[in-house]
Amino acid sequence: MPPFTVLHVCMGNICRSPMAERLLVVAVRERLARRDVDPARVDEVLHSHSAGTGGWHAGEEMNPPAARQVVNRGGSTAGFAARKLRSDHIDAADLVLTATADQQEYVVALRPDAASRTFVLGEFGRMLATLDPATLPAAEATPEAVHARGVALVEAAHAARQGSALLPGDDLDDPWGRGDQCFTRVADEIEETVQPLAAALLP
Repeated sequence: MPPFTVLHVCMGNICRSPMAERLLVVAVRERLARRDVDPARVDEVLHSHSAGTGGWHAGEEMNPPAARQVVNRGGSTAGFAARKLRSDHIDAADLVLTATADQQEYVVALRPDAASRTFVLGEFGRMLATLDPATLPAAEATPEAVHARGVALVEAAHAARQGSALLPGDDLDDPWGRGDQCFTRVADEIEETVQPLAAALLP
């Protein structure tokens, strides 16, 4: 049930998945504002959270270059703490977006029943671009409508990827230790998927 829940997964949960978690919130807030809905109500329609397959950074703050990307793009790092991916995180998610194909395999191995709602981030972005928004449920700015539209969107994206293969460019590079220029590029790539996702949820 609402809110529409997106789980972002990378390895350490201090760089890629936290950026994706918070940048999706920024994108949905912007869509709410366009509809003259108080952006502070974003939590009513979206639960965007993240975890790492490694778990060794559990409890840590976001990596500073990742935090800078989030803040510079209008987001907040408040309250973030890295955590180890657990099965119940996957069970509660309507959509799981992983940084790489390896992490997608990890999620599906942990929870095989989540295969149809687990995508590599870049793969999901490619599938979104092929979908016809007119086939989705009504686009109202209510928790129930956004949830229904999101679930239908995930089902349509899963159907669209049947028979297609992952592409090398679907993976996000790991920017850990590589400086602000690399983090900027990775954040740009994240936005290439999370902004269209927000637009599809709240056109």
